[in-house]
Amino acid sequence: MTTPRDARADGAPPRDDADDAPKEACGVFGIWAPGADVARVSFFALYALQHRGQESAGIATVGESGEVFKHKGMGLVTQVFNEANLAPLVGTHAVAHTRYSTTGSSSLRNAQPYLLHTSAGPLAVAHNGNLVNAAALRAELLGRGVGLVGESDSEVMTQLLAAPAEAALGAAANSWEARLANLMRRCEGAFSVAVLTKGAVYALRDPQGFRPLCIGSIEYEGGAGRGFVVASESSAFGTIGAKFLRDVAPGEIVRLDKDGVTSLTGAVEPRTRALCVFEYVYFARPDSLFEGQMVHQARRRLGRELAREAPADADLVIPVPDSSVAAAIGYAHESGLPYDEGLMKNRYIGRTFIQPSEELRRAGVRLKFNPLRHNLDGKRIVLIDDSIVRGHTSKKIVELLREAGVREIHLRVSSPPVRHPCFMGVDIPTHDELIGWRLSVEEIRDHLGCDSLAYLSHDGMMRAVREGARGPGGHCTACFSGLYPLALPEHMPDEQGGLA
Repeated sequence: MTTPRDARADGAPPRDDADDAPKEACGVFGIWAPGADVARVSFFALYALQHRGQESAGIATVGESGEVFKHKGMGLVTQVFNEANLAPLVGTHAVAHTRYSTTGSSSLRNAQPYLLHTSAGPLAVAHNGNLVNAAALRAELLGRGVGLVGESDSEVMTQLLAAPAEAALGAAANSWEARLANLMRRCEGAFSVAVLTKGAVYALRDPQGFRPLCIGSIEYEGGAGRGFVVASESSAFGTIGAKFLRDVAPGEIVRLDKDGVTSLTGAVEPRTRALCVFEYVYFARPDSLFEGQMVHQARRRLGRELAREAPADADLVIPVPDSSVAAAIGYAHESGLPYDEGLMKNRYIGRTFIQPSEELRRAGVRLKFNPLRHNLDGKRIVLIDDSIVRGHTSKKIVELLREAGVREIHLRVSSPPVRHPCFMGVDIPTHDELIGWRLSVEEIRDHLGCDSLAYLSHDGMMRAVREGARGPGGHCTACFSGLYPLALPEHMPDEQGGLA
């Protein structure tokens, strides 16, 4: 079921070995807006969600007659779509997806949305997350004679939806509401999903809310039309001119159609909420809203907590761009040290289809970062990073800063040591690959070559996240604590199991 993490197929760009940060989850989007150019709106929404996945992208639309139109391909959103292939994607509603894979090869057959024709009409599915019981569900489908063309659990979910919920229910089992409720009950793990049918767009979120999903409204035709959208992050709404309404609640199924937004609940029993805390630490765009708070503000609080717990005698604070900027600002404000830039990042070097020469590959992190020597020469710096996974990038950055003339490097990390793999849809690798599992903090410091190293405590991280959150809260911190918020199958491998 698994494939090597650097496997490439169908022209996909090579994995970026110089970047060992946890890789983004997928991005999903859905829109119901008759009269609007739903494919074009979906394109720009995917563009805003590009940080969540760079390997493939796709859009599926349904027209008034029920005809389905689809285009998907390998690469960035702007590499997959152009005016020529967007134009045929007409319709009143759509779902869209941008993908990052860990298991399930990076190939066109695994790109989303998945599209099937069923007894209830067309079905397209865009999924973000990871099912821990994917292997059992896959075996069940194969045992029923259902053919599967890819390796991802997203295809398994699509095939489960394609069949009526229970034959004993008669016509009611053929309704999409019954099928989705059945899917909610059968799937274990993380899933935020946008589903396209002939008459509606549905959105559903797993009962613990591991991965984010939110609802918005959109006006078009000069305010004459009003539609509704769902997206992995609210930052996509700003790009397309939509207004954030609320999060999809864990365990909720939402229908977008001619009647507006309809909430369907009761398919599963309420469970302890477990939004992935790494959304705050690293994944999400800073301008996204989770639990009623802006991610940027939460990251600044992470930096403030870090400054209280791990002060340093230094001349200035610099971030590892880009996701550590807010935490570095918070650290600087709390510590009273000046904030400055020390590394300039080439944000596109890892997104090219042109493979670098062996000499350039050996340059590694230098392809991504250039030091600002004038700001750094002779200085004692506090270097802020959001996390350390394998340690490869951190070590190379420390070496780069030493060459730029930095006198002392005090590395501060705005999250605890990553010590455990993730089974809920984040590419955090096996125990043996995690430097936080293999080495103590002192050993990591020696390995990286910095003068001092400190991580934010688990309690400090949770204080920062919860301070601005509204509602019942509840977060998954398993990659830090090893405490998984759901039961894992007995023979779960020490790695991802079918990431969407």
